[in-house]
Amino acid sequence: MKIIYWSDFNCPYSYIGLKRLSDAVNELDLDPEWELKAFELEPMLDTEPTTPMIIRHATKFGITPAEAEKEMDEIDEIAKEDGLDINYKGTQLVSSRNAHRLAKFVQRKYPELSQNLIFKIYDANFSKNEIISDIDVLSKIATSIGLNEEEIRPMLSGNSYGLEVDLDMEDARFNGLNSVPFYVIVYNEEQLSVPGAFEKIDFKIALEDLISGKIKYKTFI
Repeated sequence: MKIIYWSDFNCPYSYIGLKRLSDAVNELDLDPEWELKAFELEPMLDTEPTTPMIIRHATKFGITPAEAEKEMDEIDEIAKEDGLDINYKGTQLVSSRNAHRLAKFVQRKYPELSQNLIFKIYDANFSKNEIISDIDVLSKIATSIGLNEEEIRPMLSGNSYGLEVDLDMEDARFNGLNSVPFYVIVYNEEQLSVPGAFEKIDFKIALEDLISGKIKYKTFI
């Protein structure tokens, strides 16, 4: 089984959805190959915080700051139900490109560590509210999973794996994707497409049906 998914490190539902799907996979005792595809929701963001998350959320969705804060608190509560302790409105809104480049690098060279890294980047962003574009922050995350800082820091200081991020974005556009998360689960000759952060039980049922053959090539909507 292979699970390909488009996500962005600035999207709380990408974090929640990945946690739900991972929990479903673990409960079914599956061992899939995972592949993250980069999807920058806001590719023009700077590498330094310029706008408070509440203001950005309010502007993006055309609501008042008070309404934005309420919505963001609700997202925190949803995440808590799935075992994630996040502080969405405290997030330092910055470009996710460096984080995606690091994820692509680790996925290519150390695939057995990639999912651990990805969860740690999400945790740094939404729980610790660290600046995930910062090379120091990303290097610290990489070394925490056993990688060599002397290998990571030079990679992050340049533009290595920037092309791979761009190709993932182009792939998303080619497939008509304009939002994340989006999951493609491949098992033998069958393929299941799952748009959005479904509940864990729904992911679990879908995986069981895919393995049993009840689901043929289709979109799970």
